[in-house]
Amino acid sequence: MNKGDFVPFEVKMRAAAVMEAAIGAFRHNYEALCREETGLIPEEAIRPAEGLPVFEPGIVEFDPDLLAQTVVIKLNGGLGTSMGLQKVKSVLEVRPGVAFLDLIVRQILFLREASGANVRLLLMNSFSTSDDTLGYLERHAAGGFATASEVELMQNQVPKIDEATLAPAEWPANPTMEWCPPGHGDLYPALVGSGWLDRLLADGVKYAFVSNSDNLGAVLEPGLLSYFAESGAPFLMEVTRRTPADRKGGHLAVRRDNLRLLLREVAQCPDADLAAFQDIDTHKYFNTNSIWLRLDVLKEQLEQGGGVLPLPMIRNRKTIDPRDKDSTPVIQLEVAMGAAIECFEGAQAIEVPRSRFAPVKSTADLFALRSDAYSVSDDGRVELVPARVGVPPVVTLDDSYKLVDAIETLGTPSLAACREVAVTGPLSFADGVILKGKVAFTAIAPRVIPPGTYENGEF
Repeated sequence: MNKGDFVPFEVKMRAAAVMEAAIGAFRHNYEALCREETGLIPEEAIRPAEGLPVFEPGIVEFDPDLLAQTVVIKLNGGLGTSMGLQKVKSVLEVRPGVAFLDLIVRQILFLREASGANVRLLLMNSFSTSDDTLGYLERHAAGGFATASEVELMQNQVPKIDEATLAPAEWPANPTMEWCPPGHGDLYPALVGSGWLDRLLADGVKYAFVSNSDNLGAVLEPGLLSYFAESGAPFLMEVTRRTPADRKGGHLAVRRDNLRLLLREVAQCPDADLAAFQDIDTHKYFNTNSIWLRLDVLKEQLEQGGGVLPLPMIRNRKTIDPRDKDSTPVIQLEVAMGAAIECFEGAQAIEVPRSRFAPVKSTADLFALRSDAYSVSDDGRVELVPARVGVPPVVTLDDSYKLVDAIETLGTPSLAACREVAVTGPLSFADGVILKGKVAFTAIAPRVIPPGTYENGEF
């Protein structure tokens, strides 16, 4: 093929039954790649975002009319591979017998019962998570959550690109490795191509709240729903203040030439500007990956763009077999969901409390979440207990606890009054262990920490 020829990609994607909307979106990004666009956003092209409105949670009743016009969409395409899982991450247990998915369903059922409105739930699954998710949800069949036709929004897959030829990458030893996910920016073509966008609009659904399934802080908040509806904005991004732990996360900024808000990911930052990217005093806000979206305006934007939202392309260099560094070098093209903030005239961002950003990315996060530092309410909300004043415990586990199986035998000590805990070596906590202040535990041989209170020290 000629370098830059899209036809082989089109043939390959149609043969795999990829949605036309996703083919159009991939073509947009592939053509940008062939034009040698880097997708980079230099520091000189932006200025910091400042003076954002601040959302203060309060006691606000849900408006049943607004709820009836709202769909909750959870991004549920990730496997917990970093924690040793070979299944969808959202079936991890938060409490004995209660997984992320159970809490998500509990939240929706509570909203339905409290308001009388038929609040809808969509799970954006990938080919890797669909079967696990739908199988798990059979236990919630009575609530209407078990069938794909009612809850599933399927994520697309796109071809990896041979870096040398810009042709579709080939790997006969394992053809599944020729494909990759297009990033959560695939939300928009997936909504169109699946028919869900038209179906929701026909049912009178106007607003969408989208967040990650592993972010238990991202619940449908009545005050935010009312704020979004009253603002008239087509798009609203939830952001919160960056801390040193967030230096690598995408941040909000303003493009100098058109004054529109934009999202810059680290992969879009030139190496020379990395220090500026990581300056949390300059670029104060990071994207929580929770957004509010006007579906009617999305449809208009897509129609104006020939079915494509012109999201900035993110170019990732990999090898076709990620476990074989000597395999064919490839380019994976991705787009970020939050990058759509730049596509909508009048898009806004709002600063939310850190409590609305509580993802579980590691076994240390899960260990803390399972403790009494957090409470799980009847409406499915997971929150830090009041005594913690909004500050989660800092948990440090050595590499032997990197996988979920390793913490299943670690036990669940009380962390309600614990500021920091570090665990090194093969140990477990007996029932009745209470940790306070800053504590550290070390073991060379297998060791059981007996019941009792351990406060400010090394044990």
